[in-house]
Amino acid sequence: MTSVKEILHAAELLSPKDTERIKKAYHFAKEAHKHQKRYSGKPYFTHPAAVALKLAQIGAGTEVIMAGLLHDTLEDVEEVTEEILEREFGPEVLFLVSGVTKLGKHKYRGLKRHAESLRRLLVATSQDVRVLLIKLIDREHNMTTLQYVPKAKQKRIALETLEIYAPIANRLGMGLITKNLEDLAFPYVDPDAYTHVLEVRKQKRGENEKELAKVQRIIQKELVKAGIRDFQTSIRIKGLYSLYQKLERKEKDISKIFDIAAVRIIVPDIKTCYSALGVIHNLFKPIPGKIKDYIAFPKPNGYQGLHTTIITAGAGIVEVQIRTPDMHRNAQYGIASHMSYKMLGNSDKKKFESLGELWSKQLIPSILPRKKELTKEKKKTSVPKWIEELANANEHITESTDFMEEIKDDFFSHRVFVFTPAGDVIDLPTNSSPIDFAYAIHSDIGDSLSGAKVNGKLVSLDTPLKNADRVEIMTSKKAKPSPKWLDFAKTSLARRHIKSALQKEVKG
Repeated sequence: MTSVKEILHAAELLSPKDTERIKKAYHFAKEAHKHQKRYSGKPYFTHPAAVALKLAQIGAGTEVIMAGLLHDTLEDVEEVTEEILEREFGPEVLFLVSGVTKLGKHKYRGLKRHAESLRRLLVATSQDVRVLLIKLIDREHNMTTLQYVPKAKQKRIALETLEIYAPIANRLGMGLITKNLEDLAFPYVDPDAYTHVLEVRKQKRGENEKELAKVQRIIQKELVKAGIRDFQTSIRIKGLYSLYQKLERKEKDISKIFDIAAVRIIVPDIKTCYSALGVIHNLFKPIPGKIKDYIAFPKPNGYQGLHTTIITAGAGIVEVQIRTPDMHRNAQYGIASHMSYKMLGNSDKKKFESLGELWSKQLIPSILPRKKELTKEKKKTSVPKWIEELANANEHITESTDFMEEIKDDFFSHRVFVFTPAGDVIDLPTNSSPIDFAYAIHSDIGDSLSGAKVNGKLVSLDTPLKNADRVEIMTSKKAKPSPKWLDFAKTSLARRHIKSALQKEVKG
């Protein structure tokens, strides 16, 4: 069982007061769960202790670690009440525990239960994103012991993980958590596909492993020659579910997939990232169009790094990823990498100014302490715009089927990242049109859309947008939505506004 010493050791820069608070929460939860067992037969407390350890490892603050320890006490221990938790640990910890607890209570079955899981998750998260962080880590640990859960429940839990929790983790930039959730759920959702992809990856990896190691050694040698000495390299193997998805998109042709294994390089700073890229391109011929600069243009979920795909003699086509340590941590843990205790002090608030990612700035109010405003009727805090949009979808969609379909289409589908003339990134589902782009900026711009330019050229309104397109919207006071736009619009947001405008016109 995870000890309190392990949790404290993993946590960052704890004050003596916070150390004592975590110890208190640890012993309180251990005592509360002392008579309970997991499906595996192990003491129940092994679960919240493991959740708290992971939260500490990824840099969560004191209240979040404490809530991780206590997150099942309200739901599973009759003797523990909200009043007791607030008295012993304060209103902020109570709020986080209550938020996680509410997510676990369902009175529905089938698709309605599935949709309700997502609704509740989004409503809780729209109040405080830390609730989501705890729930993601809770789900990740539960998935590691899914084999002990009754078989009747296994597929439902795995499907919910694959369709709800993993995509949300991905949108928050939590790459490692996303990969773990997907690969833990995959064999329960589609055992045959899992076995096939496992064999394909094993075969492909076996063919290239020795040659890939040679490429890695050549890169290491040349980096040293170029005066770059403070670096680390590793070989990253693509997750099974991620590989499965890519195979589906590539018509199951493994020869079209170049990133089953990638060489990852971690260097000290941004300048050295570009220097290392130059070294790679002097060594190996890069494939045109496969050089991606996510440092200059981060993904909307905050991901940064340089990617290039090179042609090697022995290993064939190989992807190389170059990051700084901060970029690497952010790629693994996303939003959680900006929630560490060290960022909570007044002297450290300025660190947020240099984060760069739009979503990080949106999250500042929900990360910093708000003790003056913490009450049982807690005020809403800032969260990423897309989470608020998801939570607000409840107002427009009543049927569970419609809700799940629109969520999948708009928010959990594959994405394209396109730019405004000012260089701002707009994140849209694949095959989105200039109409979707216009409404993503503002409903008034969408309603007055008269034309669009993509990369400086006039295009029709049904033109599918591609990654890195620069889109300029032209408007006119005389312009108005046309029924034909409904055929071109990909997002439910755009379709809703178009339908609303058309209905107003009919009513006159």
